[in-house]
Amino acid sequence: SIPTEYRLEQNYPNPFNPATTLQFSLPEAGYYTISVYNVIGQRVATVVKGEFGAGTHSVVFDASRLVSGMYFYQLYGSSVNITKKMLLVK
Repeated sequence: SIPTEYRLEQNYPNPFNPATTLQFSLPEAGYYTISVYNVIGQRVATVVKGEFGAGTHSVVFDASRLVSGMYFYQLYGSSVNITKKMLLVK
């Protein structure tokens, strides 16, 4: 079934090392980006960027090149901007 609202789920596992799964739901097709930011707001990774159809999607984020700490991940598109936080523990 097609979702009725935009959702960005909490990553799992959380805390994680070195990879975590990010799941998101889209009620309409479009161009979307999921980016990861450090605590001072610098983008440290772009997880996905491109066209997605309506539905639920999941991607694996490999943070093996990042240092331990709190990070924020953001789902961004023409009608959505949702941010959540996650903890990388090495």
